[in-house]
Amino acid sequence: MPSLPHNADELDVALLRRLAEGPQASQRELARDTGVSLGKINYALRALIDKGWVKAGNFSRNPHKLGYAYLLTPSGLEAKLQLTRRFLARKMDEYDRLRLEIQHLQDELEAAPGEPPQAAPPSHPQTEPEPRE
Repeated sequence: MPSLPHNADELDVALLRRLAEGPQASQRELARDTGVSLGKINYALRALIDKGWVKAGNFSRNPHKLGYAYLLTPSGLEAKLQLTRRFLARKMDEYDRLRLEIQHLQDELEAAPGEPPQAAPPSHPQTEPEPRE
């Protein structure tokens, strides 16, 4: 499952990507998939529609059931590309900063006097920690 959006740009990217994959997604499905409230999805979708990035339409073939589709417009496709580029650049910058911080912490541990070197803990432990006695 993708991480939760932290700001409006990240939510826009998540919504635009999700709508590109499945335009018939309900707002409830979009809320579940992005990890935000239904009200926030409604607000974000309205903002995307107001920007002209998404077009909403009732395309149901069944007259007794409302079916909406959220289609990306050409400007929405362009916005998706630009937002994705910015998002990727931010995430790569975060990754580089975290990698440097981890390296500095490892260097500190290796240089600590009187402490035997310890292996780094696994990045994704698979077992429960042993109980203390």
